[in-house]
Amino acid sequence: MKSLLIQTRLDLLKTYMNEQGIDIALITSPINIYYLTGFFSNPHERFMALLVDGRTGMVSLFVPALDLELATEKSTVTDLIPVTDTDNPYEMLKDSIGTKIGSAGIEKKAVSFYQIEQLVTCFPQVNFKDLEGFLGTLRLKKSSEDIQIVRRAVEVIEKVLQYGVDKFKVGMTELELTAELEYQMKVLGAERPAFSTIVLSGANSSLPHGTPGQKKIEHGGFLLFDMGVFVDGYCSDITRTFIVGEETEQQKQIYNTVLEANLRAIEAAKIGEPIGVVDRAARDYIESQGYGQYFVHRTGHGLGLEVHESPSIHSQNEMVMEPGLLFTIEPGIYLPGVGGVRIEDDVYLNEEGKLEVLTSYPKHLIRLS
Repeated sequence: MKSLLIQTRLDLLKTYMNEQGIDIALITSPINIYYLTGFFSNPHERFMALLVDGRTGMVSLFVPALDLELATEKSTVTDLIPVTDTDNPYEMLKDSIGTKIGSAGIEKKAVSFYQIEQLVTCFPQVNFKDLEGFLGTLRLKKSSEDIQIVRRAVEVIEKVLQYGVDKFKVGMTELELTAELEYQMKVLGAERPAFSTIVLSGANSSLPHGTPGQKKIEHGGFLLFDMGVFVDGYCSDITRTFIVGEETEQQKQIYNTVLEANLRAIEAAKIGEPIGVVDRAARDYIESQGYGQYFVHRTGHGLGLEVHESPSIHSQNEMVMEPGLLFTIEPGIYLPGVGGVRIEDDVYLNEEGKLEVLTSYPKHLIRLS
């Protein structure tokens, strides 16, 4: 099934190349290489590229020699070209496809200026065309098979979250609790965290993307967890906020405002509507409660092979919602010196056009002691 799905993606890419008059495609983003081959590796400074020759239909994967065995095992592309640390990969590329290249498709955000210089040296007449938008469109809609993997990633991270709640003790530092969580991710089978795990307490929770530190977790403040994991290449992303001890009336109001904004945004996510209505549903409610200036980010983002993908859930996005979209809904309120609350769910517009909330961890205000 996976091999057939990947071949379908490559066929769509070849069709697009033919329509756009692109001679070759050179895919260098490790994530997109994984999407089109089933093989993932971070090459660091080494050369790795998927070559699709639109003129002949040939597909080759240039892979660092030290990853050849893994690529042989994982890649659906069988024409593997190992590149050693002393090879000149651009000369190898030129030898493979010749120099008479009129146009080359690349991912402009993934290619460095150095790489462009090397390509221009090898192919002086080349005209570059960006493939970023097309590949993003391919990855935008997730299949039911994709979502089954995402469900597993969600299941793992929710077990990790419960472990953290059970393990938590007043007096632990944010970093100590973070270490416990990331250890448990691996115990439960995650490949790695989807991003740097966020555990913030008290006033620190007012930092939307703050970094856990040596601050001890104390009574009377919020405790915010934002984390996710990769499972079989796909990721999850969840945020829950707790109160340590008893909440004040202000803390309760902030929490309930965010919770209601989260629920209204979920209700607004419907097929045929522009995606901006999701953001506006959350934002309008938070503003109506007097906290508008403290909601400082978009309501969500797409996720999949990366934790931040299209679509962007902001008020100006007029993209019409269609089946296959996977994204987060995560409104928040952040009061400097007081603390912050964010409640984040992963949601999917399924093939029947219904919204599924994939995250199931409770969202009512939970007191930890």
